[in-house]
Amino acid sequence: MTISNIGTAAMAVTGSDSLSKVDIAMLSKALDTNEAAGNGLLKMIDAAAMERSVNPSVGSNFDMVV
Repeated sequence: MTISNIGTAAMAVTGSDSLSKVDIAMLSKALDTNEAAGNGLLKMIDAAAMERSVNPSVGSNFDMVV
């Protein structure tokens, strides 16, 4: 292996390491975003359940005339 090959190999490893770090950071951000969305959905479900417990008849009847 020549010195130029060693340099090329080192640059390739460094470049792939940087890409891996970027990929990990993007996946981490996606997980954080999905977790926040899931928590928001749970809060909406809890709010709806609380409304039903206070007013159990709300939404149980639907009258429509066409």
